[in-house]
Amino acid sequence: MTDPRLDAVSAAAAEAGRMAHELWRGDFKRWEKAPGNPVCEVDLAVDDFLRARLAQIDPEAGWLSEETADSAERLLRSKAWVVDPIDGTRDYIRGRTGWAVSVALVEGGKVLLGVLDAPSRGQQWCAEMGGGAWLNGERLRVSDREELPGARVPADTLPKTDADLIGVPRPNSIALRIGMIAAGEVDLVATLRWGREWDIAAAHLIAQEAGAIVTDALGRPIRFNSTSAEAFGVLASVPGIHQAAVQRLWSRAMKASAR
Repeated sequence: MTDPRLDAVSAAAAEAGRMAHELWRGDFKRWEKAPGNPVCEVDLAVDDFLRARLAQIDPEAGWLSEETADSAERLLRSKAWVVDPIDGTRDYIRGRTGWAVSVALVEGGKVLLGVLDAPSRGQQWCAEMGGGAWLNGERLRVSDREELPGARVPADTLPKTDADLIGVPRPNSIALRIGMIAAGEVDLVATLRWGREWDIAAAHLIAQEAGAIVTDALGRPIRFNSTSAEAFGVLASVPGIHQAAVQRLWSRAMKASAR
């Protein structure tokens, strides 16, 4: 690790994770921002903590977070913190382990630093651009699969058209699912709907630094700290199957993107 900020970001994410973990499975307020979109008071507390702590690490960076009203002011900055204080809130509220604190530092549309802290799993993932990806201090590398049939996918169920894939247990956090690719636990993660940058920014870098290819659902590069702060899905996989995955999902992705 060559960027001195990464240690500070890792420490901040770990402290945020401890804060959330202490309240996990406890009595806290929860509600829905919109139907099917849960939030809880812990999300907001962790968001406030991280905004203050990360501003100390790099005060010149703008701010983009799921739990903070967006401001065009971030677009005037060359860098931005992209944060999901609890990615996988649904699992957090239900007392399950599939959630993580996600922190990324973005510059020029690319992720420079990324950290996922998953205290209920005893895991912290971190990466820096050009410096590799790590899980609890161990260097990560994706699997060497070359064929799409038989690829492992985090999924509760698979459609008949993908019956040749292998489903494995799926955390609610999309960031953790992408991290599973970096750790060699799965070979492919795909979503075919519009999503927000804070869900995937840190995990994007972690998977990429472990050797994965990460694009939107149509195989296009994802640019972060964009005007809309959105991306059309994500398709993250080991290199040997990425093009085959794009081809298989192309018609489904085109249909979904037109809605």
